[in-house]
Amino acid sequence: MNKEINELLDQIKKLESELLDTIQNQQQNQDYHIEKKRILFNRGVKNQHRNYLQNLIDYLSNASPGNILTAPVIWAVVIPAVLLDITVSTYQLICFPVYGIPKVKRSDYIVFDRHYLSYLNFIEKINCAYCSYFNGMIAYVQEIAARTEQYWCPIKHARRISSIHSRYQNFLDYGDAKAYRSQKEKIRRQFDDLSAK
Repeated sequence: MNKEINELLDQIKKLESELLDTIQNQQQNQDYHIEKKRILFNRGVKNQHRNYLQNLIDYLSNASPGNILTAPVIWAVVIPAVLLDITVSTYQLICFPVYGIPKVKRSDYIVFDRHYLSYLNFIEKINCAYCSYFNGMIAYVQEIAARTEQYWCPIKHARRISSIHSRYQNFLDYGDAKAYRSQKEKIRRQFDDLSAK
């Protein structure tokens, strides 16, 4: 692969890591700490948060009619989302060991922690859980798909794509038939970077 592309990808990964570290460090300036995935606020902050809690009657009476009318449409999407989650998780469970692909850890992608926020009412907590699940599940599915694509078809696209997934840098150049035939098996097994994490 092109050295310049590898260098750019390494810079992007480094910047993404720095961005996540910076965001996490800013979060740690808040008055909470994490114990075994539980988020614990000190009592004073928790009491202060409760002052910002909007009761359900006020919340619903201030909601726009459009938000209320579209809620069933949004929530209907959870059914295919759960089916996709179950299907892709089952696929990974059965096929990844056969292919020798490292499994994607679901809990790295689907994170539920907003329910610890005392300033969110019940509906807001449910909505936050939905968004956490859905966006995390999509990222989880994308990573499984990326590893699958690396195994079955590790070829870059000729046309520009809007974004690249985590495995794309390992793919072979479009139209390079010789490299495809000589390197495909090597690339299929090139997951060493995952075990280093």
